[in-house]
Amino acid sequence: MSIRAPGRRRDARGDRRTAPFAPSVSRPATRGGKVEPVRTCIGTRTRAPRSALVRVVAQNGRLVVDQTATLPGRGAWLTPSIDAFESAVKRRAFRRALRLDSEPDVDELRAYLTRIVPARPIAMTEQAERHMDN
Repeated sequence: MSIRAPGRRRDARGDRRTAPFAPSVSRPATRGGKVEPVRTCIGTRTRAPRSALVRVVAQNGRLVVDQTATLPGRGAWLTPSIDAFESAVKRRAFRRALRLDSEPDVDELRAYLTRIVPARPIAMTEQAERHMDN
């Protein structure tokens, strides 16, 4: 009789068999049958699928948005929102995540985010009043 580690089972071939995921853990989201990678936002510190985040790299001391996620160098992932951006700037997360010697120029990234992120929604009462006037 051999001694085995507790919790390990052997299948019919004698190989160790372990479940790929614990029963209490849900499976990751899939993208066309493939498991989609999960990244952590440097602004909010929340985990999200890679497709929901924006990759940022530093080039010549300024931050550049890497839309195809193919630019060379170390990248950082950010939720495409102004709040996440401001949080990352306040915490100096870009410098730390990208391992830079000085603070990078964030103007180009700020302009990109203000262009793609819609303005904050108008309060429902303002919207209702606007429709009532017409």
